[in-house]
Amino acid sequence: MTADPAFALLTAEEFLAIDFGPDRKAELDHGVIRMMTGGSVAHGRVQANIMRVLGNALRGSGCRPYGSDTGVWINEKTVRYPDVSVHCGVANAPESDGLKALSEPRVVIEVLSPTTNAYDQGAKLADYQALPSIETIAFVDPENELVRTVQRLGPGSWRDDRFSGPHDLALPGLGVVIPTPSCSPGIDRRGLYRASSRPTG
Repeated sequence: MTADPAFALLTAEEFLAIDFGPDRKAELDHGVIRMMTGGSVAHGRVQANIMRVLGNALRGSGCRPYGSDTGVWINEKTVRYPDVSVHCGVANAPESDGLKALSEPRVVIEVLSPTTNAYDQGAKLADYQALPSIETIAFVDPENELVRTVQRLGPGSWRDDRFSGPHDLALPGLGVVIPTPSCSPGIDRRGLYRASSRPTG
């Protein structure tokens, strides 16, 4: 994103100090505020499904999933808000409770929509790959039944896999597999995903 030279770029600290109110969300994109649009009900359902599976699977592991209200500190000029991020260790300690963004996620997951697809898999993917703590970056496209996983193999080395049709989402660094139904809003013509829309408690 190219900034207007007439405006000073914000730092992450300055951005996180801004109160956008309960109905507006934004990211800091290389010093520039980028307003975020709200997701659909189906988008929110998939995000909630993934959060539920991860919360249950990671209980007692020292790792915890966070939703899109928790920021990921990329650098001094960029703060992202992935749909789901997983943080381990000190990030979950009581002294971190007042923070608005965490800086060492092991996993980030974006639930794609037609309006965010290209941006999430372009600019945001590059930002996530710049974080040394990241093991897996995943993109779930429930509308088109697509899953993409970008796994770190080593310094500067990544494995990029794309799957079409029903496919589980594997997070090997956490020892967790998110089943296909959780990556769907529960609206599938063949009935494969309907279990994800049933009440669970």
